[in-house]
Amino acid sequence: MSTTTSTPLLDVRGVTMRFGGLTAVSNVDLTVGQGEIIGLIGPNGAGKTTFFNCLTGLYVPTEGTVTYRGNVLPPKPHLVTQAGIARTFQNIRLFANMTVLENVLVGRHSRTREGLFSALVRGPGYRRAEADSRAKAMELLEFVGLAAKAEHLARNLPYGEQRKLEIARALASEPGLLLLDEPTAGMNPQETRAAEELVFAIRDRGIAILVIEHDMKFIFNLCDRTAVLVQGQKIVEGDRETVQNDERVITAYLGTPLEQPTETTE
Repeated sequence: MSTTTSTPLLDVRGVTMRFGGLTAVSNVDLTVGQGEIIGLIGPNGAGKTTFFNCLTGLYVPTEGTVTYRGNVLPPKPHLVTQAGIARTFQNIRLFANMTVLENVLVGRHSRTREGLFSALVRGPGYRRAEADSRAKAMELLEFVGLAAKAEHLARNLPYGEQRKLEIARALASEPGLLLLDEPTAGMNPQETRAAEELVFAIRDRGIAILVIEHDMKFIFNLCDRTAVLVQGQKIVEGDRETVQNDERVITAYLGTPLEQPTETTE
């Protein structure tokens, strides 16, 4: 298990995101160390996905900086991917009418070096790059357990396997940091356990992970540290015990302060 005593892989400082008069994320700091799995939780509307969007270039933060491997990230999604950060989405965004293999090959795009002319003439360089991409894509499908369905259309996969495919496509860009936005949403308990095992396997490949999730058991089984967002602000960060016992967290999820029930008891 890694620590953040050395220079963090991801260093987020004072990130704020405003939309007109609404502050969706307010002055959030967060670090992710090499090989860490960090959780991000909070009630609906807490700003978790907005925060992810600030990290991946979909939004340009109103204030603050996002640094990856010591470099401030450019506010363009494709440049963030090239830098080494990949993500999945809360709502699955696969190419439904493409095959499973083709979806992963799309994820390889940021790591290929062949230009348009080479692709048009399909010269030796292009053919070598294409063969290499296919081999790496198949290795990733094997890794997530979908190799046997490489030629199936993505839309025909069961929901849990679509989630796995989206992760495989993200991994195809060879990230150092993977952001997962509610990877177990809609999954049954068996699928959730498989997703947990997959996340650990990804970490074992040397990839750090930042994950948003509503399933508390999943988060606390998985994560080295967990940060809690409430109304766009980070209210606490720490290990399972620290987060679970924090009265502000309990208040945020239950909607009432802890003191209220005790005041009416004898």
